[in-house]
Amino acid sequence: MLALFDSVWIVPILVLLFGVTIFIHELGHYLTARWLGLVVEVFSIGFGPSIWEKKVKGIRYKIGCIPFGGYVALPQLDPTGMSHIQGGEEEDGTDEESRSPLPRIAAWRKIIVSAAGAVGNILLAILIAWLVYWIGIPAGPSERSSVVGFVDDESVAYAEGLRIGDEITAVNGTPVLSWRDVQKAAALEKEVALSVRSPGVAEARDIQLVTSDGGKGVRFLEGLSGCDLSQVLRVTQGMPAESAGVLSGDLVTKFAGVTVLSRGHLSRLVSEHLGQETAMKVQRQVDEGPVELDLMVKPIFDEKHEKARIGIEFNPMAFEHDTVIHPRPMEQIRDHASMIVRVLSALVTPKQAKTASKAVGGPVMIIVYYWTVVKMSIMLAVSFTCLLNVNLAILNLLPIPVLDGGHIVFSIWELIFRKPASPKLVNALVNVFAILLIGVMILLSVRDLDRMTSLGSRVRKLLPAKVEQVEMAPAETDKGE
Repeated sequence: MLALFDSVWIVPILVLLFGVTIFIHELGHYLTARWLGLVVEVFSIGFGPSIWEKKVKGIRYKIGCIPFGGYVALPQLDPTGMSHIQGGEEEDGTDEESRSPLPRIAAWRKIIVSAAGAVGNILLAILIAWLVYWIGIPAGPSERSSVVGFVDDESVAYAEGLRIGDEITAVNGTPVLSWRDVQKAAALEKEVALSVRSPGVAEARDIQLVTSDGGKGVRFLEGLSGCDLSQVLRVTQGMPAESAGVLSGDLVTKFAGVTVLSRGHLSRLVSEHLGQETAMKVQRQVDEGPVELDLMVKPIFDEKHEKARIGIEFNPMAFEHDTVIHPRPMEQIRDHASMIVRVLSALVTPKQAKTASKAVGGPVMIIVYYWTVVKMSIMLAVSFTCLLNVNLAILNLLPIPVLDGGHIVFSIWELIFRKPASPKLVNALVNVFAILLIGVMILLSVRDLDRMTSLGSRVRKLLPAKVEQVEMAPAETDKGE
């Protein structure tokens, strides 16, 4: 019950951040339509039957019961009635045949109105990017460094000579500055060439590695991870860490005189010092600020977990509150845009299409990710909203009939041939692609639920045929010590 109340505050933040993204997109269509003289019938946030609505000067303003999107009903731009599909109900008491004819609108006006939603999202993204730049976002070691934090002894990377503390300077010839860059570069590639520099060595060497499928559609470097924080979430009663005086919230910075680069690194150091009284340095937050404490701990063998432990559980969402980065606004926009463009490019590239399709998430994944980052930091959630706005702008401009880009294509046709495209053809294309888009959203949502909850495994248990389970990427090398 306490956990439930602890999470309730997240809901209004999610509604605000996601809602403002949809609102700004539709506001762009609405304002330009009014400015250019188009008839506006409905301004809706959300799809389906309304949970609130009000009619002002002939325009219905409403909030739909399905929150994933919104629309502005423009009969001169959308004479095929796509708004009825979006709204799921008749917008007024008359049908299209009984409505008085509306004046034709010049094609160039339609193009401006169609593009205005994406422009609104880009402008909002730029505003958010400046906010992130001014305030900053909290960062962990992986956002600031491309140093290897852990290498599994049994991995191919270890066999190829990669070690903890090595720095990856480039992936497939592209320079990287953080572990996030390394992950993004490897996410859609089946094989990568890493340029690696070891501590104290000036020249870099090349290592060729094959990536693995993580089960969530994003490929990763198996047995390899960046630096992270070994912050204590809980201390196990009766274990050496409790006797040594370790407290929840402590950050383990050194063990046996070695700087701890990751939770996996600490696990290895603990195993190497089994049964030995070992020096450990922790950083603890007190009223006056952070203080460094020197403790002594003796790792023991835990038969239940079958490994050496000192008795701590890690906080996997730890980041450095006092370490704030200020990414430049245009760098943020460029990185966000290049990410979605790279995915779209991979989707139409035969060798990468299968891998890229697995990396695409739906509404469920967006909400889950939002929920996670809001719990970590409000500014991280704001930064994700910037990414979401850039992605929404680019996706809506794709030349697909049901999207804004489709309306732009129809308007360009009208400009070139001096007459509108066939209403029957437009109607057929819009309806077909609307059904396809809805189907894709449903499939992505089902797949997201399967990946992120136990629903998929429960359903498969009911099936008579044995379903091969997809091997999932390890979220962490270890959960505790």
